Amino acid sequence: MTFPRFTTPFLLAAALIAGNAHAQSAAPAAVEGAWARASVQGQSASGAFMRITAQEPLQLLRAETPAAGHAEVHEMKMDGGVMKMRALPALDLPAGQAVELKPGGYHIMLMDLKAPLAKGAQLPLTLVFKDAQGAERRLDLQLPVSATPPGGAGGHGAPMHKQH
Repeated sequence: MTFPRFTTPFLLAAALIAGNAHAQSAAPAAVEGAWARASVQGQSASGAFMRITAQEPLQLLRAETPAAGHAEVHEMKMDGGVMKMRALPALDLPAGQAVELKPGGYHIMLMDLKAPLAKGAQLPLTLVFKDAQGAERRLDLQLPVSATPPGGAGGHGAPMHKQH
């Protein structure tokens, strides 16, 4: 089959655009069981929790939400019988391995809350990752706000993400 000369460049451009659109639409990671802890009036901080499985090696750099002044990736761990919490510059996410963000471990610390996180509300949260090439990739989430993990003790519900 032959195409007119003007058609071939058009088809090639269309194929390249379609290929790029498909490659960029893939989410950098799967997120399951995401939730944010409800807060009360006067409480200035809370936490967000989830299980993240990266499709390729990534680092979780930070989180962003309009509900808090800032959000950081934190780690809580026992050190000499004392529970300590610290901000992490990045959290490594090995390809295909689920990394748990949970109370008492890795989590997203939401600080300087602009209003209480009401039980039953949805918290918009964007995770910012860095890939092996150093490019930042973002994943938008809507987290249910609850006093306890959704879906029972494990707290792992259905995936909930939108790539941009």
